[in-house]
Amino acid sequence: MEFAVLAHRPTETNAALAEREWPGARSRLLSPREALLQLSPGDVALNRLDVSTQLDGVEEGLWIVNQLEAQGVRVLNRAPALLAAHDKLITARLLNAAGIPHPRTRRLHARTSLGGLTLPVVVKPRFGSWGRDVELCSDARALTDYMKRMQKRAWWRSGGVVQELVPPRSSDLRVIVSAGQPVGAAVRLAAPGEWRTNVALGARSIAATPAPETCKLAIAATRALGIDLAGVDLLRDDDGWVVLEVNGAVDMRAHYALGSDVYGAALDSLARSPSRWLRSGDDAVPV
Repeated sequence: MEFAVLAHRPTETNAALAEREWPGARSRLLSPREALLQLSPGDVALNRLDVSTQLDGVEEGLWIVNQLEAQGVRVLNRAPALLAAHDKLITARLLNAAGIPHPRTRRLHARTSLGGLTLPVVVKPRFGSWGRDVELCSDARALTDYMKRMQKRAWWRSGGVVQELVPPRSSDLRVIVSAGQPVGAAVRLAAPGEWRTNVALGARSIAATPAPETCKLAIAATRALGIDLAGVDLLRDDDGWVVLEVNGAVDMRAHYALGSDVYGAALDSLARSPSRWLRSGDDAVPV
């Protein structure tokens, strides 16, 4: 039996997950094409494809993930679920349908207006990551200027989203959920003078013990998307906690652990879960 982490890059998280033991299996890090050639029915694959470096979609190989599943490989983070996490518009629609607090979100395109949204707003690529091209617009003129500049980006054809701002507090909470169990958490502190909490933009990440209400909300978010292993970013507002994003290829560090090892805990939870613990995300998601 084989266990494979499907990814194009040997990031710290991908390598750590591939180094941990899956019961009765040899663990490896494989690209989607390598997995298609080497995995057999009964093997297990954890789909960790990220967004593309151009922010215009998911990395190459999502169709291979579907093919692996059709050939009898047990796929974790199935293609529809991973797409739902990476595509911020689909994320918003699924969270809204499940009644999970999330910033009001609209599609961003050349004719987008602020009608119905409260200023200020946050604008970002539909398949964004690392805080790139995420900006705060305080008025219609700023939004128009953003759209003019971003139409030159490769991701513009895929589109972006505009969201009402949850007042930034220079920090947010990330909870790692694996098969419906919280296995890790950290608080991310924005760099001085920065409102975005992306580590790629200089934010610091420190250990945290999440409150029960945040764990419950994070679990509900992963269930709404149908994803097996993900990081859920939350921010407190005046009415409680709000889910900002769900990251299907989340980076984790050792200090995220709620026990001894966040990577081992994530795989242990996945290995002990039923093959289909999720229900709401099993079918195709809306676009």
